[in-house]
Amino acid sequence: MHQPGTTTPPLAGVLVADFSRVLAGPLATMTLGDLGARVIKVESPSGDDTRSWGPPFSATGSTYFEGVNRNKESMTLDLADAADLELARTLVARADVVIENFRPGGMAAFGLSYETVSAVNPRVVYVSISGFGSAAGSGMLGYDFMVQAMGGLMHITGEAGGDPQKVGVAVVDVLTAKDAVAGILAALYARDRSGRGARIEVNLLSSLQGALANQAQAVLGAGAEPRRLGNVHPSISPYEALRCSDGLLAVACGNDGQFARLTACLGVPDLATDPRFASNPVRVRHRAELVPELERALAGRTSAEWEEVLTAAKVPAGRVRTIAEGLELAERLGLSPTVGVVDAEGTETGRQVRSPLQWEPAFEAPRSAPPALGQHDRALREWLGGR
Repeated sequence: MHQPGTTTPPLAGVLVADFSRVLAGPLATMTLGDLGARVIKVESPSGDDTRSWGPPFSATGSTYFEGVNRNKESMTLDLADAADLELARTLVARADVVIENFRPGGMAAFGLSYETVSAVNPRVVYVSISGFGSAAGSGMLGYDFMVQAMGGLMHITGEAGGDPQKVGVAVVDVLTAKDAVAGILAALYARDRSGRGARIEVNLLSSLQGALANQAQAVLGAGAEPRRLGNVHPSISPYEALRCSDGLLAVACGNDGQFARLTACLGVPDLATDPRFASNPVRVRHRAELVPELERALAGRTSAEWEEVLTAAKVPAGRVRTIAEGLELAERLGLSPTVGVVDAEGTETGRQVRSPLQWEPAFEAPRSAPPALGQHDRALREWLGGR
């Protein structure tokens, strides 16, 4: 039942057949589920790999798995079994969206390719996720860490002069999931006009390179290969982590006005008119001289104290927080960063980071806990006409 004043979730009535596993695909389908789609997660009898990835484990399972699999029904199918394969074919024939991340050609081996599925279900939006695409890279295994290395992200991540470093989360998988969702929503919108679905391919390497933004364009537009700069921005200064009495403060001055307010707060207003620092281009060139001046002034207070002072002065600055502290900040700012998930009886089993989307008019977002392996087997097999 929807609460008074709420509306139907935007993807209510959309059926998603989810043959994906690990992170990119499951995050994409969880996003669809958060928006009201019915997501049927098809797993092998041994389950999604991430069910065993840990520690850490919560009271109900792997936190890795749980973080991207709420609002889904789990069904186990052995695609090598003829009866189970027939159920899979029935499912994709009914689905609005099919999403898979088998190796390129893997679904075709079971007669579940886009060509086969769309022949019986021409309205299907069929999404394939791979590491390196379906052409010359089709035989390559795609894991986030590998793609961060091979696609150039690690080359620009880490301290200047130090070894390349990966980002602290599987960011390429996350970016690929968001690209997949954008494609799915566009295809569903286009289907309303054309009556036909679409085939969408996304791969980790392309999603990473699309997200390199200004760094990739520096290579293409100016022939300038970005390098590792730690917490320093290549084109803006000060836009980095500066040391205070107790630790680091992230300062992000995007214009000269913000820099002038920064120097005023620090008690060194003359820096804003110093010819070496009067504009962003010269600040970037003279960064090595500017940073010690700023850090001498910052040394008199803690990062928390400076955050309060600078924020009040409309200078973008914030202390480096842990994830838990970041969630506490979001809560204090009224962003309601988490949501409780509930089991089939309506009992809350844990909390998760909620969908970042806020919607008006409001709808009651689904919040089913991540399913146990095969939790919905019986009901789904009956619905699909199987045993």
